[in-house]
Amino acid sequence: MIYLAMIEQVLFFIGLLAFLVSLAMYAGRTRDFKSLLVFWQPTISFSRTEFLVNRSGLTLMLVAVAIRMALYFLR
Repeated sequence: MIYLAMIEQVLFFIGLLAFLVSLAMYAGRTRDFKSLLVFWQPTISFSRTEFLVNRSGLTLMLVAVAIRMALYFLR
């Protein structure tokens, strides 16, 4: 159980880092910082690589949350 708790934290922070890297890649490519600030409006158009990095980061964070929920309910 302790290993799952450590894996959960590692997955979450790697996912968060990947998500932020995808946003930095987009900002570096387009210089469109306003789209990052108004994230609730669908103005960001990622390239294929940026999209894959973004979704990978989000997936890792969701897996981390699922592990946390599983650990909570299994105790």
